[in-house]
Amino acid sequence: MNDDRPLWPNMTAAQRAEAYSPSSVLKDRDLMPYIRQYIDESAAAYAAHPTVKTLRYGPLPSNTVDLVVPVSQEPVPLHVFLHGGYWQELSKKESIFPATDTLANGIAFAAVDYTLAPHASLDDIIAECRAAVRMLSGRADEFGIDPTRVVVSGSSAGAHLAAMVGIDKSSHHRLKAVVLLSGIYWLEPLVGTYINDVLGLTVSAAQRLSLAMADLAGFPETLVAYGGCETDEFKRQSLSFADILRSSGCPVATLEMPKRNHFDIVGDIAN
Repeated sequence: MNDDRPLWPNMTAAQRAEAYSPSSVLKDRDLMPYIRQYIDESAAAYAAHPTVKTLRYGPLPSNTVDLVVPVSQEPVPLHVFLHGGYWQELSKKESIFPATDTLANGIAFAAVDYTLAPHASLDDIIAECRAAVRMLSGRADEFGIDPTRVVVSGSSAGAHLAAMVGIDKSSHHRLKAVVLLSGIYWLEPLVGTYINDVLGLTVSAAQRLSLAMADLAGFPETLVAYGGCETDEFKRQSLSFADILRSSGCPVATLEMPKRNHFDIVGDIAN
């Protein structure tokens, strides 16, 4: 472990709330321009690609995936994306915009919807995301997808979920890689902050659901990326989790995007 470990154990609840507020580094703390960009670019992607299929992976209304596959004579790779929003905001409908770039490169794209807190616990949300990826891998032949080339990515809380998919030992197919953008891998600092008001995590649950304390044996090849314009704690979370992966013998690379923040880094997901 290096000295990039997160500093939250020595912070007050108010300090943790500020350190784990991604919008705190934005001008006027205004994240809405980025959300509008997600919405507008995703609407354009849906309009440009009318072959998007909506697939069901579970019984709940939110248990759906929007999948679009390029025309190909051979099975294609698949990029699965899990959106952020601190497990309580956003949806697949604002998350499909990277498909335009992946399709241009011969890669299928899937945007996953999952039940948001407080209507689901974090355990339930993780289970849903794992079920979605298992469904896509299990039906790969049906969709013209190569099940050996499935990459799962996520942004912010979605990075936590993508990593939780990565440690799913019950998955029928091993993931090719995981891409984690501006993620959170220790959840305990959220306890006692406004972020946890909806999640309702206890300290023990936060510890149990933290990737930093998980069994990482066999974790897929991983890219851990973060923006240069983020809070120090988010940077430290990424760097320290990458260090833990290395210590576990997992192949991992880190990438700082100097001009990106917590919200626009997702624009580079398909590059």
